[in-house]
Amino acid sequence: MERRVVITGLGAVSPLGSSAKATWQAMQQGQCGIGHITKFDTTDYKVTVAAEVKEFDPLSCMEKGEVRRTDLNCQYALAAAKEAMIDSGLAESGESVKAQMKEGSIAPERLGVYIGSGIGGIHTTCAEMEKLMKSGPKRISPYMVTMMISNMATGLVAIEYNAQGPSLPIVTACATSTHAVGEAFRAIHHGYADAIIAGGTEAAIVPLAVAGFTNCMALTKNPDPKTACVPFDARRDGFVMGEGAAILVLEEYEHAKARGAHIYCEVVGYGNTDDAHHVTAPDPEAGGITRAIRMAVEQSGLTVEEGLYINAHGTSTPLNDKSETLAFKKALGEEAARKASISSTKSMTGHMLGATGAMEACVCAYALHDGKIPPTIGLEQPDPDCDLDYTPGTQAKAFDGRWALSTNLGFGGHNACLAFKRYEEARINP
Repeated sequence: MERRVVITGLGAVSPLGSSAKATWQAMQQGQCGIGHITKFDTTDYKVTVAAEVKEFDPLSCMEKGEVRRTDLNCQYALAAAKEAMIDSGLAESGESVKAQMKEGSIAPERLGVYIGSGIGGIHTTCAEMEKLMKSGPKRISPYMVTMMISNMATGLVAIEYNAQGPSLPIVTACATSTHAVGEAFRAIHHGYADAIIAGGTEAAIVPLAVAGFTNCMALTKNPDPKTACVPFDARRDGFVMGEGAAILVLEEYEHAKARGAHIYCEVVGYGNTDDAHHVTAPDPEAGGITRAIRMAVEQSGLTVEEGLYINAHGTSTPLNDKSETLAFKKALGEEAARKASISSTKSMTGHMLGATGAMEACVCAYALHDGKIPPTIGLEQPDPDCDLDYTPGTQAKAFDGRWALSTNLGFGGHNACLAFKRYEEARINP
């Protein structure tokens, strides 16, 4: 039996704020989280801007002794998961900095965790390599392996909330957390869990990663934070690296309803494809992402005429924005694509890599719940090849539509699309 899946909790740590709610408020006001890199000296670097998390305190979600045994990407994930779980009502604030599961809220074996990271504990990898080169192997931390491996955010969150159900850390580069949310949706939809803590996390603003992404020609060299990330603009020349975490609590509808949970929206479709084209460049004919969008749309049973918002991948790279525009036209039909309201919130958060899809899924949930669409800031000189409604400006606009799509693409040709519907107690569409 296929079951309805709803979103009951949201959490985030982002370049715009240390919570999902703060991030959403900043997006509505068109705030930019991009600035000059402060985490290391960029004197010898061609890239000098990034979207860093500001004023993050790991002690908000873990004890002091745990901080040194935990990579930054896991700290972000734990903080975002805490917010999402308390928001969902499955957990509550305890006497310590950690959230406590509410007794009887869910059976442990029916609660899962699907949190991915595109790169994992690269802070730890770089720090331990430096120690090895300077002081030899005896100085390497006994915690290095558990801090470095990409699955550990899922492991730590599962331990935190005694989640003994399905556990699946996903790694598909920049599509990672869209796939995590999508696969969590499928698991609940088909009965393998009653709730899943799903999302992504990333903390890769380190010298090695910035140099690597720079040399593979992915990052913008524009030193001006205000114009460095301008999705769908003719001036775009590369993405801006971001960081943070975003977590959603997906839950089976009847389970959520029975305990009186607040519901943000419903998850109604998911598409997962690969271009099989190139390790970094998207298919210029947009075949893979077109198919992923069609899969999500067909499963949703909804039409553009019912009012559609699309949170685009919108990386501000020349190839992505052009091919993604083509994909919207192919998947929806050109006339229908022109009726959709689209925006790229990467213009404000930068590209949060493995966390970006979950962050943008949160945006879709808020957009449907609050009836607002965040803008694509900095879009002033539209590319003729990107000729849809990308919501330029600095303020959110009202939205009374019924559904939303979120698209994300990753190195390796990975494509993912999620479909969300405004919450309605009666399921009108199949």
